[in-house]
This record gives sequence, C-alpha cells and structure tokens, in this order.
Amino acid sequence: MEAVAARPSRVVAVTGAANGLGKHMVLCLLAHGFRVAAIDRDTAGLTTLQRIAAESTVANRLYTFPQDLKKLDAPSLVEQIERDLGVVSILINNAGLGQTQIRADYHRNPPKFYEVSDAQWLDASAVNANAVFSLSRAVVHSMIRQGWGRIINITTSLGTMIRGGYCPYGPTKAAAEALSAVMAQDLLGTGVTVNVLIPGGVANTPMIPNVAPFDREALIQPEIMIAPLLWLLSEDADGVTGERFLANKWKLDAPVASVAAIEARAPIGWRDLAVLPVTPKFNT
Repeated sequence: MEAVAARPSRVVAVTGAANGLGKHMVLCLLAHGFRVAAIDRDTAGLTTLQRIAAESTVANRLYTFPQDLKKLDAPSLVEQIERDLGVVSILINNAGLGQTQIRADYHRNPPKFYEVSDAQWLDASAVNANAVFSLSRAVVHSMIRQGWGRIINITTSLGTMIRGGYCPYGPTKAAAEALSAVMAQDLLGTGVTVNVLIPGGVANTPMIPNVAPFDREALIQPEIMIAPLLWLLSEDADGVTGERFLANKWKLDAPVASVAAIEARAPIGWRDLAVLPVTPKFNT
C-alpha cells in the first residue's frame, strides 16, 4: 500500500542520502517522479547512487551534492541546489552521526558521557541538530511564499535519546526532536508542515557497524520508511504537522494509508509526558 505523492515534480533535498535509510528514500522518490538533491559527505556512495539511477529512467532527476554537514554553509548549499533544480519544496533531514565515532563496539562496551571528547560532542551536534536548523531555515522562506512545503526530520526512538551509553547521539537527536516541535508550531497556517519519521528500532544501515551483536536480517530494514514517507508527501497529509511516525507501526495491509497513519503516529517530542510551566498573563 502506497499513497500517491502530491505534485511529484517537486524538488526534494535529502541529507545522508548515499546510504541506509537515505538511499532507500532517494530511490523511492526518484521512482515516484520527484527531482532529488542527494546530499552526503560519502562521495563514493553518491557515485553508486548515480550508477543505480542511471540503470533506470530516473537519472535525469538525481543531482548529487557532496557535503560534510560538520562544515555546512546552508544558504550556499541551498542556493546551489535551487540554481540546479529549482525551489526546494521538501526537505528530509535524515543525516545522523552515531556512536561509531566513539568506538565500533559501543553496543557491548557503551561509552560513558565523560569518555566523549568535546570534538565528538560538537561533531554530533553539528550533524544531528545544527544542520537540521540551518537547512530548515534556509529553505523555509520559499516554502512559505509558495504556501506549501514539507520538512521531515529523521530523529530516533525516544528511548535512545536518554539511554545510558548513547551520548552524544541520543541528546543531539533529542535536540532535533524538540526543534521539530517548535518549527511545527511556528509554521502553523503557512501550508508548511513539520513531522518526524523514525524506523522505530535498530535499522540495518551502515550506522550499525559490522561488529554489532545482531543478526542483520533481524533488524528493521530500510525500506520500511517508504510507505509512511510517501503518505507524508501526499495531499492526504496536507493538514498533518507536529507528529512523529514510527515506520515499524505502519500497517501495510490497512485499507487506506490514512488508517495506517493513525496507528503509527504519536505526539512529536514529549507533549504527552510534559507538565507545562506556569506562565503569567501578559500585562495589558
């Protein structure tokens, strides 16, 4: 079951596009007629993506942009994308810098927060949080002017955000989650929506190193993201914002995609857990 994406000629920018979740999303978007700006620091991976696209009829819709998000100049990158493809109507902030930058065996030997260096913290913050902010800010004005846009942020499971041994990945993805909630509220009424999409568990991507103690076939496979992604880009989701969707909860056998969406959705961030602060009334 797949929703038919609205206005498939729109331009989509995807970070972390060369591998894992990003690669599967890019190939799906190309197959559904979107023009895609694939952003990644892995130039070899981007070349492979181009080769795969060239083997079908979608190569002319794929543009690759080598970019290390730790050194991001978002306005310049977006300017280049829009010069080559046109206005970005959809932004998928998918890139993530995980715990392998600390050590490959982090599942069996999880690092304490005090073992993380300042540089490792700053690098994770740059990719997992700062780039989400900078790229969203760079594209959103054009989205507002055209009265339609999608920002989809790939964060992580809430448990991962606060699990011991997951600094800096968890806290920096939590920052992106909170930012997503703020962005959604700030954009109400503009036609631009902001939602979070996650696999719902450990996914079979290069972020999970080969030394990880898992049977990779038992992990969540990247193609699980496709059905909810297409629905979020469809006209049926025009009024949906400020939500998080767990791809592993998406029922492919649901009669219509909107029913699957209800089963897979949850409040973005921690709204269902939060005790709101006492706020005084404004002076008149």
